[in-house]
Amino acid sequence: MTASGGLQAALRAIEKYQPDAVVCVGQAGGRCAVTVERLAVNVDDFSIPDNEGQQPRNVPIVEGGPDAYLSTLPIHEMVEGMRGAGVPAAVSNSAGTYVCNHVMYGVAHYLHQHRPTARSGFVHIPYLPQQVLDKPDKPSMGLELALRGLTAGLGVLATFK
Repeated sequence: MTASGGLQAALRAIEKYQPDAVVCVGQAGGRCAVTVERLAVNVDDFSIPDNEGQQPRNVPIVEGGPDAYLSTLPIHEMVEGMRGAGVPAAVSNSAGTYVCNHVMYGVAHYLHQHRPTARSGFVHIPYLPQQVLDKPDKPSMGLELALRGLTAGLGVLATFK
């Protein structure tokens, strides 16, 4: 996925469905747990090109936008719900400066302007086992376990006041 493509897909879905909460999901290789992100920053600073070959360096996502957006999800409660379901989970303090951060920031900015009562945030899952066959030093998590974590976190969100 590309940064702009992922964000545009998310914004189209938000416009179509008008949700009360938006939880975007991406993958963070090297992590050993499902992580709920606390913060998205207003900068693209890609260490490698995205799927379209784009590699912005130190470029604002939204010119003149706020420096950062905090997740409005109940991040600690979602992590506890995931752990309660037997899934390794943690709060992550930054979505980085790559594609996932771009999507998290862009969604938060859009909602701030157009649907300020809607919650939003981002969850990262680890590599899948088949993605680390040639990376024996990298942690992974099976898809079923990652889905159990996501389901538990969304369950917490659905009942959160």
